[in-house]
Amino acid sequence: MKDYQIKTKVVGVDISNERTTYAIVDIRGNIIAEEDFLTSDYPDVNNFVTVLSDKIVNLVEANGGYETIRSIGVSSPSASSVSGCIENAANLPWKGIVPLSAMLRDRIGLAVGLSNDAHISALGEYTFGCAHGMKNFIILSMGVGLGSCFFSAGDDHTGHNGYAGEFGHTCIVNKNGRACGCGHEGCLEAYVGAVGIVKTATELMAESDASSLMRNLEKLTPRTIKECCDEGDAMAIEVYRRTGEMLGLGLANYASLVDPEAIILTGGISHAGKWLLEPTYDAFEEHVFGNLRGKVKILVSKLEDRERDVLGASALAWSVPEYSLFK
Repeated sequence: MKDYQIKTKVVGVDISNERTTYAIVDIRGNIIAEEDFLTSDYPDVNNFVTVLSDKIVNLVEANGGYETIRSIGVSSPSASSVSGCIENAANLPWKGIVPLSAMLRDRIGLAVGLSNDAHISALGEYTFGCAHGMKNFIILSMGVGLGSCFFSAGDDHTGHNGYAGEFGHTCIVNKNGRACGCGHEGCLEAYVGAVGIVKTATELMAESDASSLMRNLEKLTPRTIKECCDEGDAMAIEVYRRTGEMLGLGLANYASLVDPEAIILTGGISHAGKWLLEPTYDAFEEHVFGNLRGKVKILVSKLEDRERDVLGASALAWSVPEYSLFK
């Protein structure tokens, strides 16, 4: 009779525009070992996959070996859980269709699950974060891009092709809108994503000769603009007021369709505090379907972003059918 060993660990991988993090996670959600490297160092996707595969193998061999690893879960922008591909990513260095799931499986020899980063964030929040116990909620991932996922009756909705929740690419300005990385104009991401926030600041400084701490910044980013807000800079505060107004309107449309218990904000931009949250909530309450006013909570995730996304990727790994070249 064949002796089957129960595998008690998975690998979770979070690919972001700047950094790729990979970790060994046990069945209780404990991170056993974790490392990372710069995504941007590998503009050729074949080199990226080779390096990631080698690094995963080395980490696994240093922490119990292949026989303890069940599968791999991967989070990436513009990824489809249906096709197993990254498709036409607006903000990653690799263009076109990248069959990442198959590429990793062929190199490493284990089952690989791939999903959109916002869906992975939702899994992480649902399993380990403030969405735990909720059945109907929206996760919004706010960084370079603007992704989302919504859970309905306890299940995440991925859609027919795996791309449900592309909230950042809904049209918010239908005439003379800003160009978006996806190729369209007027997308919400072009106003609420990191690049959009910086553009709003640049436009405001060009419109007026008023003094602003932002004019003296060595580098203009959502974080440094927030720091100017903390210093009482009126123009910086206006940047986030305009951003929140756009975001709140978009979220009101979203919530009116799916009736969530809560909207949970994640990612670096979610840490802008009251400067973003107050105008967002005001615009949300003004525009949401009347029967939902005062009933939808807008929360900021308490989990550290990379930790949540690695844990979410590990949760995905447990859900994929087991496969191994080494059985």
